[in-house]
Amino acid sequence: MRATYNRYGGVRHMIAALDLASGQLFYRLRDRKRSSEFLAFLRQLRVRFPSGRLHIVCDNFSPHRKATVAAWCADHDVELVFTPTYSSWLNWIESEFTALRYFTLDGSDYPSHAAQESAIAGYIRWANRHARPKRHFAPESKIRRPDYLPNVA
Repeated sequence: MRATYNRYGGVRHMIAALDLASGQLFYRLRDRKRSSEFLAFLRQLRVRFPSGRLHIVCDNFSPHRKATVAAWCADHDVELVFTPTYSSWLNWIESEFTALRYFTLDGSDYPSHAAQESAIAGYIRWANRHARPKRHFAPESKIRRPDYLPNVA
């Protein structure tokens, strides 16, 4: 980023979901990131995936835990699964965010939110065309073995 970078136009927030069955990313860009925007996104996901229980892995951001969100989820067969504090790396979508950041945001200086959003949309379209199902959940990983924990006092 240039030294004179500023945010006079505000910031934009991305709310996203990763479908493990297809490997595709679904997202919305919003001016705010409150429980109402999160709930609207959940409604869009429920329309996209109308049948069966929907499991959403979330961090512990306070809008995810609002009573209105919990009530709506209970009524629409949606289960919110929260990652432990400081464990966002457990959520597979974080690696997708890293790739998105690398290919669209790092070293960029977009003149407007529209230009930035266009770049993000282009990357996600490309990534979704090349997406594969997420199947390998590190079955041979050391962290899955009970003897993995280091010997500490």
